[in-house]
Amino acid sequence: MAADPELLIDRRRLRRKLTLWRVLGIGGLVVAAGAVGLRVRAGSEGIGFGAVRPQIARISVSGFIAGSEATAKLMKRVGESSAVQGVVVSINSPGGTTTGSEEIYRNLRQLAAKKPVVAFVDGTAASGAYITALAADHIVARETSLVGSIGVLFQYPEVSGLLDKVGVKVESVKSSPLKAEPSGFAPTSPEARAALAAVVGDTYAWFKGLVAERRGMSETQLAAVSDGRVFSGRQSVPLKLVDELGAERQAVAWLETERKVAKNLPVTDWKPRSESDFSLWSALGTGADLAGFQGLAARLRRIGEETQGLAQGGLLALWRPGAEATP
Repeated sequence: MAADPELLIDRRRLRRKLTLWRVLGIGGLVVAAGAVGLRVRAGSEGIGFGAVRPQIARISVSGFIAGSEATAKLMKRVGESSAVQGVVVSINSPGGTTTGSEEIYRNLRQLAAKKPVVAFVDGTAASGAYITALAADHIVARETSLVGSIGVLFQYPEVSGLLDKVGVKVESVKSSPLKAEPSGFAPTSPEARAALAAVVGDTYAWFKGLVAERRGMSETQLAAVSDGRVFSGRQSVPLKLVDELGAERQAVAWLETERKVAKNLPVTDWKPRSESDFSLWSALGTGADLAGFQGLAARLRRIGEETQGLAQGGLLALWRPGAEATP
């Protein structure tokens, strides 16, 4: 029996309505997930959608330290926040580039002009990471933390012997003998080595001057800690590299007793926008997953991953076991 034409038309209309509501429902899930991501980001920065909540901000410095505009903007936001009463800089890093370490030091000193800042060494604060710690008004370290490695490193590969073995010769035309030195394709000349040593020595003197100024060390005290080695947290207190042994609660207690920060404030993680944006994209991806769109979810997460980047270069203030860290 042939189907009633009007019944077929009604069925098609019903299918269209169901499709529309499904699309709207999926869109609502994605928007809701995005709103959750925004709420999480706002809450982690003490902004919230209601009253501003007094808090202590935690800024984490970990991994390789390099120049970061996102980190600079983060510290500016922390300094401008009326919610933040004090700052704990949690450090676990072997260091990084000298320029990146200098940048984070300068930004932290600007922040310290607005908010009391304490550093907590939660593992390692070596080389450039110790420069970061120097920006704080007080340094707390765990007993077994690694601290110091005051020195500057310039490393480059020299592969001329390998090239000779495989019969490859690299030629160059230079405007002057020290241009593009060291090249790595030929043994470093005494003149080039002396020029590099002068740069390393000047940066090393800057590093030592920073330690002496910020830690109030005499020349004798500075000489005892600036030969490139690392020290344990226990060793670092009598050497004046750190002020106190303990955990983050001791760092918070110092803010409360010495800087009159209100007691029992929550300690809230503040992160660069790039990391927060990645969390937002992840939330959107989760919403797409819940709606059954795995392909869209994967694309959303990939967009978040592509927003991250790291620039490296220049001299290193970096602790590497087995590598010489002094000029």
